[in-house]
Amino acid sequence: MIAALWRRVRTRDLAIACGAALLLGLAPAEAAAQERGRRPGLIDRARGRMVEIFGVRPTDNTPYDGRFTFVRLYFEAGRRAMGTGYYGSNGEPPWAHDYPRAERNLMKILDEITFVDPTTGGGNVFALTDPELFRYPLLYISESGFWAPTEAEAKAFREYLLKGGFAIFDDFHYYDVPYVIEMLKQVLPGLHPMPLDGSEPIFDSFFKIDVATLHAQNYGGGIVWYGIFEDNDRRKRLMAILAGNGDIGESWEFSDTGWVPIDISNEAYKLGVNFIVYALTH
Repeated sequence: MIAALWRRVRTRDLAIACGAALLLGLAPAEAAAQERGRRPGLIDRARGRMVEIFGVRPTDNTPYDGRFTFVRLYFEAGRRAMGTGYYGSNGEPPWAHDYPRAERNLMKILDEITFVDPTTGGGNVFALTDPELFRYPLLYISESGFWAPTEAEAKAFREYLLKGGFAIFDDFHYYDVPYVIEMLKQVLPGLHPMPLDGSEPIFDSFFKIDVATLHAQNYGGGIVWYGIFEDNDRRKRLMAILAGNGDIGESWEFSDTGWVPIDISNEAYKLGVNFIVYALTH
């Protein structure tokens, strides 16, 4: 199955592929500049509909059609969000940091170098209690340090992961790692995140990634990797990965602006592609 996903793109050619997809395939520079100044619409899942906030017209989720669609978790940040870091540079809440440019850019790369055939307009956003979530194999959680699932959300998330779903926890500081681990213990009692050393299949599912020399965006000191395995058995399926002290999504978001060095954005894309390929093949 891995072979079916592979196109003839060598690791050293990723920068070329990134350039082709992001510099040629995206909107012209002036349109991109306008996009950077826009503030994304937020989702009011409590009322089950999209709402317009900050004067931007939101886009409804792409209807399920069998293709891979990047899915981001919508969550109420709760009391933890009252401190520094609640709002992003565009006024967005934690779940929406880097949205929707991060997934839009990542999907262009995925489409360019694999045969996955993703939806490239961006991604969908779901709450954990939305039954539609179970149609999608991968869930991305931004600003994980502000995530505080309710009992109903924890139950739904548990079912999602046990039925084959895969979760990515990104964009949280090193001091939030114990908190995220504690939240996951509520979701999966009896299972516990284990440190990852880079030998795990997810780091070799498409690109060969050496985590010891990885140059990815982080909050200083490098990314601290954790994973949750079925039955706490490293030989079994990885159900969730935690990029502690990392901010991979921001590299996806700004990769076409010159703000993030190309080597760092390339590493972020390699990680993103590996995560998706692993989720689709496990």
